[in-house]
Amino acid sequence: MADEYFLLVCDDVPHDVVLTDPGVRVMDVVQVVRRLTGLSLWRSKVLVTQVPAVLLTGLPEEDAAAAVSALRDAGARAETKERPGMDLT
Repeated sequence: MADEYFLLVCDDVPHDVVLTDPGVRVMDVVQVVRRLTGLSLWRSKVLVTQVPAVLLTGLPEEDAAAAVSALRDAGARAETKERPGMDLT
């Protein structure tokens, strides 16, 4: 019996949330990173100081946009990046 493989194509491309600059209110950004990632306060602070840093990976577009919005509200610069997908051609 031959193995068959199927490629499932979905509309929602996974996104990553990248912190590019913590801004001047670093501790506010650390608190937001802690809330978004579930990391400890110390690990969140280390992550914020090592920019650019990928905070979250493989999120739906809406969730990634909400995370970026929360980071920007805290004074940071952040962006979403689409994960490179498979080429179907």
